[in-house]
Amino acid sequence: MSLLRKPLSKHGKVHDITPASAEWQYVGFAVHRLTRGDAVEENNGSEETILVLIEGKASIKAGGHDFGTLGERMNVFEKSLPHAVYMPQQCSWSANAETDCTLAVCRAPGKGTGHSVKQLGPTGVTVAERGVGSNRRLIHNIAMEDRPVADSLLVTEVFTPQGNWSSYPPHRHDKDDFPNITYLEETYYHRLNPPQGFGLQRVFTEDGSLDETLTVHDHDVVLVPRGHHPCGAPFGYEMYYLNVMAGPLRHWRFINHPDHDWITEFNPDH
Repeated sequence: MSLLRKPLSKHGKVHDITPASAEWQYVGFAVHRLTRGDAVEENNGSEETILVLIEGKASIKAGGHDFGTLGERMNVFEKSLPHAVYMPQQCSWSANAETDCTLAVCRAPGKGTGHSVKQLGPTGVTVAERGVGSNRRLIHNIAMEDRPVADSLLVTEVFTPQGNWSSYPPHRHDKDDFPNITYLEETYYHRLNPPQGFGLQRVFTEDGSLDETLTVHDHDVVLVPRGHHPCGAPFGYEMYYLNVMAGPLRHWRFINHPDHDWITEFNPDH
């Protein structure tokens, strides 16, 4: 199975990753690139869903709620806070593009624990700077575990400056052994600024059974079924990625690669 997923086209549903197509159990992820006047409607079935307006504006309806026009940043690299909407399973939703826009659809199994349809951003999205030196990056926490808004989904977005590393030091979350480590499948939806740029992402296990170094371009998705997964942005090209994680427990617990854990003495917050 290839861990790198290229866009299916330049318009419409350009990604449609399901647990079956990814050969795992929990994470589903789609991206719609819409032009002004386009519309999309779906029912999420047994999966809870978080819609994230990556860029552009759209009128959003979900689970019987009309959220009106959402979206603020016309380009993701403006770095303003994202607009997002959560809905539990068995909800219909629609998006009508009021400008050209990019809409991410983050999915994971719903558990019916009573979470309601709600707007998650920009209000409630927390901002953090992580790392030091060439390991520095900007985090927008849309729905991480300190925000109890979902059954399974963990969603965040990261801006990595040119020449910097991210998801670093290498870490993994591929074993169900809470509270030491949790099993979380993960997708990375990458963007580059300027868009003709590229980045690198390595996905590898400590025993060497998985070791792939991938060249990522604008709108590519990388699957992380297990192992460590750092990525880097070359000089001249800024990197953005939207992370979607899910597994048996909605907790993000990871273990650093033992060879590189020493780096945390300079960056204790990872």
